Amino acid sequence: MRFDVVTLIPDMFDALKGEGVVGRAINRGIAQVELWNPRDYTTDVHRTVDDRPYGGGPGMVMKYQPMQQAIEAALAEAGPANVVYLSPQGRRFDQQCAKRLAESRRPQLLLAGRYEGIDERLIERYVDEEWSIGDYVLSGGELAAMVVIDAVVRLLPDVLGDADSAIQDSFMDGLLDCPHYTRPEEIDSMSVPPVLQSGNHEAIRRWRLQQALKRTLARRPELLEDRQLTAEEKTFLAEISAASGDAKQTQEQ
Repeated sequence: MRFDVVTLIPDMFDALKGEGVVGRAINRGIAQVELWNPRDYTTDVHRTVDDRPYGGGPGMVMKYQPMQQAIEAALAEAGPANVVYLSPQGRRFDQQCAKRLAESRRPQLLLAGRYEGIDERLIERYVDEEWSIGDYVLSGGELAAMVVIDAVVRLLPDVLGDADSAIQDSFMDGLLDCPHYTRPEEIDSMSVPPVLQSGNHEAIRRWRLQQALKRTLARRPELLEDRQLTAEEKTFLAEISAASGDAKQTQEQ
């Protein structure tokens, strides 16, 4: 799967391309990441890529012409691509979005803005989607672009050593992930839950689902609001709520 990124700081992507899951996927030909610097398409001696905003105000805005030519160059090489602008004004990028992109395999052209953003006319002309990785502001879109690439690449076939690793991730089934443990069995008086050592796969499955529901209810209850709960999940949630109520009464006494 191909990713093209329009960025003023291509060196930021060295770690992503050379290390970890994405780096291995690139080396194996599963993923491709190409970088396009708008400065390469400037015509003045200072390689200017920004200018003051019309209407006044603080900050600078990325100019139309260098960005436009970088986008056109990327599209000419990548072919028809989904053009994405990483922006705090975009819709929230989540696991389901990453899954959709991984399944589509369509090339993704990511625009990493800087300063106060890019000329609005670029968005009107080229952008198919605007994405945000959270309700905060970064110095630029590079980190957001790397987050998107990493989240999508790890879902591609044959990227992870065990395909079930991605299936069991948080949010893949709309719930947070359950707790995980590894050796040694006991450390600093803390032990691995006995059910995980039982070898009873059905009991382990039920424990993991219960723990995922418990963690989701405690940390991200809004994820349960629109979820179509199974009968088993309803039973577990009722048990969790009852246990929480009993614990609260005990504390009050």
